[in-house]
Amino acid sequence: MSIPKEPRQLMITLMYLVLMALLALNISAEIMNAFYDLEKSMITSNKLTSDAVKATYDGIQPILSKKPKLKAPLNNGISEVRDFVSQFADEIDKYKVGLTAACLVKNEEELSAPGALEKITAESTIDSAYFDGKYIPRRNDKGMITCSKDKDWTTWYMVKKGKGDELEDFIDSTRNEMIKIYAKTMRACQKEAKLKSSEVNEKIANFESNLTLTVDTTWQANSDKDTWAEYNFYQMPYAACMPKLEKLKSDARAAEALMVNDLASLVGGRELKLNKFFPIMNAKKGYVIKGEKFEAEVAIGAFSNEFAKTSNVTVNGQRVNLNAEGKGQFSETANTLGKRTINLSATVKNPLSGETMSGKSTFEYEVGVRSATVSASKMNVFYIGVDNPVEIAVAGVNSNNIKASCSGGGCNMSKAGGAYNVRVSSPGDATITAGGDGFSQKFKFRVKRIPDPVASFNPNKREDSGSMGNGSFSARQGIVAALLNFDFEAKCQIQGFELTRVPKRQDPQRAMNSGPRYSGKVANLVKAAKPGDIYYFDNIKGKCPGDSAGRKLNSMVWQIK
Repeated sequence: MSIPKEPRQLMITLMYLVLMALLALNISAEIMNAFYDLEKSMITSNKLTSDAVKATYDGIQPILSKKPKLKAPLNNGISEVRDFVSQFADEIDKYKVGLTAACLVKNEEELSAPGALEKITAESTIDSAYFDGKYIPRRNDKGMITCSKDKDWTTWYMVKKGKGDELEDFIDSTRNEMIKIYAKTMRACQKEAKLKSSEVNEKIANFESNLTLTVDTTWQANSDKDTWAEYNFYQMPYAACMPKLEKLKSDARAAEALMVNDLASLVGGRELKLNKFFPIMNAKKGYVIKGEKFEAEVAIGAFSNEFAKTSNVTVNGQRVNLNAEGKGQFSETANTLGKRTINLSATVKNPLSGETMSGKSTFEYEVGVRSATVSASKMNVFYIGVDNPVEIAVAGVNSNNIKASCSGGGCNMSKAGGAYNVRVSSPGDATITAGGDGFSQKFKFRVKRIPDPVASFNPNKREDSGSMGNGSFSARQGIVAALLNFDFEAKCQIQGFELTRVPKRQDPQRAMNSGPRYSGKVANLVKAAKPGDIYYFDNIKGKCPGDSAGRKLNSMVWQIK
């Protein structure tokens, strides 16, 4: 990978490398907040670049006042590109606010209403936004980003709604327009700047080749995704999308700075002065297994590749040799468990001014042992006849590479998306084996029948005895098998029962009923209810999912008042 020549863009590119490396980790809340901090840092950097461009513009005005024929075309070109970049930045902010609304509102019907996305406005592109008059903050009262890990709604907004395709076209058109503005301005200044046509053409070609604001098409060779939008935003966490969008603004600001500096050089103007340097570590992963090697690429953000010759970079006191591109390699074996801190320092001598500057940074990674986790999403038990959702994770193994199987208890396991579902058919024990990359671990679960339901008049609570008015009693159509305090989707059915009516001072009257609803003689006995009667529901049989035969349920006794 070549290093950009523009110093500020070099810094942004290296920061973006860190962002992409972090995406390979098991993302924690702290890392999500690191994305947020990276986004804020980019915003601050963009403002500094914009201020520096203005300072350059102001600095060349005294010189241009002595060259009136050069002043008009040059200033017009600078003003045009600055306005154009500002409009581009405003449009990117609209994408950021729209993405924020999608991830926080989480209502496709509401978001898809005509003109809905046009109602989204930003109070602050960092912390909050308004959607249809509703305040939607990005951070909660604890300072955490509330939807940082959300992937589904970023996919919906950027891929399904076509915003990513729209953004791709917008980037292309912006890049082409900036090249046109640069070329038009350079040719307008050619005569007064005493440039040959070949020199102007060379400058235009160099400007075009140094533009980082572009739609990268190299992903097509190494991805199964169909579009640029899918490759960049499909199942991408919200916290990672925001700095990706902010980087587009950085690329545009870098192009603006490059053009203004080139134009300023035509009148002997000054160039932007780089006054900070950042040592960067691009780690392959931030969590390694004991015995594995931790590997990282170390680079230094610099003005040009000449800094590699005058730089001194150390990692935990160990010197790292840099190549001509300013990159070096560092590795260590992870022999102890827990958190490991890497301290980086860099000293750089500016080959132009002779000024020596330094910077420091730290990087942390976690060393652990291989382990797996299997947890039943609802209970630590598998129930026969119903779906038993299960969550499986293996430390250090990508979720797509996890291997899981189930045995015992008539177990059958299937996977849908990132979740698993277990069906069992016989009581006893079931074992789930989970692992990956040569590692596996077993987890045992009890297999039980669904608990006995309760014979009741009410499917949601126990109504199996007491007193009741004859009108209310006669209005009942039958009895139900109620599953109370059971967390699964299951429905038990009444197979039949015996009803005995004991009228006041008369002999008992009995009848059998098939199914849950009253029919035949039983229906007639219920309709005959009078105050003082007693009704006995006995020999009640019910059947639940997974049962091979009916179960005997509780009896019911009701006195008519």
